[in-house]
Amino acid sequence: MPISFSEAIKKAREDLHTIIGLDIESTVSAEPSDTGWCVTLEALEKKAIPDSLDVLATYEAMLDHDGNIAEFRRIRLRKRSDTTEE
Repeated sequence: MPISFSEAIKKAREDLHTIIGLDIESTVSAEPSDTGWCVTLEALEKKAIPDSLDVLATYEAMLDHDGNIAEFRRIRLRKRSDTTEE
């Protein structure tokens, strides 16, 4: 049985943290795909002072139907204060 929506998010957050070694700040999106789930997460790439200059990285993780990360990639870097959409 494929994993649920909330399980996919939880698994993506835990496993991506383990793989990249960065703190996961937020879940940006999650959607089913033909092969499982596509979960987009933001991680703290570099801490700065003040916090508004922190560098956040957006990662996309593709999970299979069992919840295992099959692939991931960093798709964007931004400063915390940069809230514009691309």
